Amino acid sequence: MENKQILLKNIDKVHTTELGTDRIKKNLKLDIDDVVKYCKNKILDKNCNIYKQGKNWYCKIDNIEITINSYSYTIITAHIIK
Repeated sequence: MENKQILLKNIDKVHTTELGTDRIKKNLKLDIDDVVKYCKNKILDKNCNIYKQGKNWYCKIDNIEITINSYSYTIITAHIIK
């Protein structure tokens, strides 16, 4: 199975913490309540470049990068790529 398919197959497990939610909102300048849904939609986009490096997944799309722990499926952070 291609690496990124593992993440896509487990998309329902993707979540974040309360601190993670605040960090993502701040970093991406978002004014929405459900940042996990926002991130999942970005990850599921066919143009999203998904790769695994070490213990994390990295998902790049639309000048943003989302970092997800590959064991717990926790969204660690997301930021705008400069």
